[in-house]
Amino acid sequence: MTRQSEDARLSPVQDRMHKIRTLNDSLRKGKGSGRILLTQGIISLGDQAVATILTAVHDFDTFSPDNDPYGEHDFGSFEHSGERMFWKIDYYDSDCLSGSPDPSDPTITTRVLTVMLAREY
Repeated sequence: MTRQSEDARLSPVQDRMHKIRTLNDSLRKGKGSGRILLTQGIISLGDQAVATILTAVHDFDTFSPDNDPYGEHDFGSFEHSGERMFWKIDYYDSDCLSGSPDPSDPTITTRVLTVMLAREY
């Protein structure tokens, strides 16, 4: 089955969710557009730890209904050196002044991936 025929079978809600998930995965894997923010706690761990943490964000694939109830791949958590890390993708308008009116439309959405220590949340 081709990607196009799969898309034709998706409901509008499923199609929107699929677009958002694809855009989020692209940003997380360094292939999409958006901003990546590291909190002070992450930066304070040093360059080697930051590189390892960003790789863990890139490779994260343990999505489940518990941590991804909307299927958008917009949040994850993992352990690094005994400490809990979070990453989260938020959707802003093009100027980053308010929320995006449609996160499935990359022409009007700025994605922001924030990586933080869980204790910074």
